[in-house]
Amino acid sequence: MTDYRSKSWWLESLPAPITPNPNLQGTQTADVTIIGGGYTGLSAGYHLKQLNPGLEVRLIESDVCGYGASGRNGGFSMTLFGLTKGITQFRFDDRKARAAHLYMENAVDYLHEVITQNGIDCDYERSGYLLVGNSPAQVRRIEHDFKIMAQWGLGGVERWDRSRLAAEFATEAYQLGWFEPRCGILNPAKLARGLKRLAEEQGVQIYEQSPVVRFGRNGASGFRVETEHGRIDSDYLVLATNAYSILFPELKRLQYPAFTHIVLSEPLSPRQYDAIGWKCRAGIEDARDLIHYYRLTADHRIVMGGGDVSVGYAANLDKDLNATTFAHLEKHVVDIFPQLKDLRFTHRWGGPVSVTLDMAPAIGYLGEDKKAIFAMGCIGHGVSMTTLNGRTIAELVLGQQTERTEMFFVGRKIFPWPPEPISYGLVQAIRGYMKIEDCLYYK
Repeated sequence: MTDYRSKSWWLESLPAPITPNPNLQGTQTADVTIIGGGYTGLSAGYHLKQLNPGLEVRLIESDVCGYGASGRNGGFSMTLFGLTKGITQFRFDDRKARAAHLYMENAVDYLHEVITQNGIDCDYERSGYLLVGNSPAQVRRIEHDFKIMAQWGLGGVERWDRSRLAAEFATEAYQLGWFEPRCGILNPAKLARGLKRLAEEQGVQIYEQSPVVRFGRNGASGFRVETEHGRIDSDYLVLATNAYSILFPELKRLQYPAFTHIVLSEPLSPRQYDAIGWKCRAGIEDARDLIHYYRLTADHRIVMGGGDVSVGYAANLDKDLNATTFAHLEKHVVDIFPQLKDLRFTHRWGGPVSVTLDMAPAIGYLGEDKKAIFAMGCIGHGVSMTTLNGRTIAELVLGQQTERTEMFFVGRKIFPWPPEPISYGLVQAIRGYMKIEDCLYYK
């Protein structure tokens, strides 16, 4: 048996042991089959049954729901679409980039609604998101984002100068801040398990510990999904596999998995907490290329992630642990808050995120009949987005036209990654460039 709770402190901190649902057995039929039990798949199942309770919806998860990125991320509910606003603006245009930001604002607000109205106990705090500039180059990057928001005629963001930042934090690092009060932090594994409960209460049948060995067409208009011990035939197929899409030939070149890493401290003592400020409890990112992201837990631990990523060759998904990055992250906590030089770190983990070649999310189709739908490419910013994407996917399956289904990234053309070993070399080159740029400009 896999020790799922060892994959992150979030999973370890769940209030009850993880008991997997039975695996898929025998031959079954459904209206919709969903592959993947993370936020996207669970949200899609939940919304399909909400919109049409008569549908037969079955979800297949290779491990347990929340095992992947949904149970290992930093727990930020935030509005960032893709990597940066500037990249999205350059790749698409101002109109589409503006629409993407509004979609993400709606995603943050919608996740707040789902959590609060359904009583999901996930340590959710609407404490805000703070993007900080720690160097002149980082400040210029944030100033550019303020200009973009002004061009788009959008608000919802506060400018925090040095004095405002000094009032909140006992650190000399922060020079400029971008604060979004609508955003929040949460325990991601508790959210995933809460979404599983909601989906099952709506009538979604969930099978865990059921790795998919193949899927494909079954006749002219249907699909067959096969596991080691069973199969499901259905009219529609939802591929909610994100970074794990690398395992399927039909999807593997549409995205590449990159592994982000996290360290977790012991709980801060009252003296330590008072020494650093941070009473607003906002989740924080810096404005580097390879960002640092950090926040407080409900019991006043510091979660620090990012700093670098790891990549595996081809379908190597065993890159969770990176001692060099863990050491860097532990040092960065002290770089920001020298008062915490004696702080101990108790947990270290990692997990894969889905990266498209153009650094932008996508909801797409396999086949011209648009009955096989996939979602990928959140670039590590998917907690709120994937929940709303699940609703969007449900509307697509049911043939509904909404403002969400009309978004430009639904059905957009995705530039595929080149075949291996070129992909691996390209990913390492991009990573290397970002590390050099951070070292020269954004440190």
